[in-house]
Amino acid sequence: MAGASLLTLLDDITALLDDIATMSKVATKKTAGVLGDDLALNAQQVSGVNADRELPVVWAVAKGSMLNKAILVPAALLISAFVPWLITPLLMLGGLFLCFEGAEKLAHSKEEQLEHPALAEPLTPEAEKEKIKGAIRTDFILSAEIIVISLGTVATASFIHQVSVLLVIAVVMTVGVYGLVAGIVKLDDAGLYLLQRGVTTKSAISRAMGRFLLTLAPWLMKALAVLGTIAMFLVGGGILVHGIAPLHHLIGHWGEQGGQYGGLVEALVVNGANGIVGLLAGFVVVIALHLFKKLKN
Repeated sequence: MAGASLLTLLDDITALLDDIATMSKVATKKTAGVLGDDLALNAQQVSGVNADRELPVVWAVAKGSMLNKAILVPAALLISAFVPWLITPLLMLGGLFLCFEGAEKLAHSKEEQLEHPALAEPLTPEAEKEKIKGAIRTDFILSAEIIVISLGTVATASFIHQVSVLLVIAVVMTVGVYGLVAGIVKLDDAGLYLLQRGVTTKSAISRAMGRFLLTLAPWLMKALAVLGTIAMFLVGGGILVHGIAPLHHLIGHWGEQGGQYGGLVEALVVNGANGIVGLLAGFVVVIALHLFKKLKN
């Protein structure tokens, strides 16, 4: 009898794990686009950090990201259970903040180019701390969207399934994104190692790979910095559009019309419209805050 009970328990656990794996796979597919934006944004956040501080900064942001998810997972479950109508307004506030950060980044980068046309100075410890805080704030909003999307995929599942899927997504997302970010920021070190190894061992392949990585690394970081800023407007604008039903339907209609020429055109139309909404919303907030500060002074 005891043996049969144990086998039944093991069978139930196996079925539960199988369900969780299946649901987690579906949730991961649903959040893939946001994960890509998350990667670009977080890789951008470590640009300008001193070479010897890159991994410590990534580690600090990763720890902050895990703390974000430790707050977000139970918060999302509680809000979904008791005040589900609150999810959209909260997400929209987060989306507006993302748009604001993107607009502020554009405005500040323009000012920095005018004031400091030469290469940027290494970050001070205070500036590094601010960069980490900013990265963790951005991660909070992106993580919130990913958690909400994931929760939507298991809305009809049991509570244990919901908790398990959200925990799996939270861990996989953090380890995956920040593991890739750590690899990206250390590409130049890998290139230098291969180049030196190629010289020592007289391996032409190793030298060629080393030169390629050394050439690729700075260009990749610049590209990710640009993509990260664009992602702020795309994600933030997309959240705002989704929360405003008439605008969401209008852009969806434009996308359907563009879809007559292919899925790529449809995606470009929808994402382009989301990006424009995000850009406009971000600069409206920047201008409003600037005027408020002037009036206050």
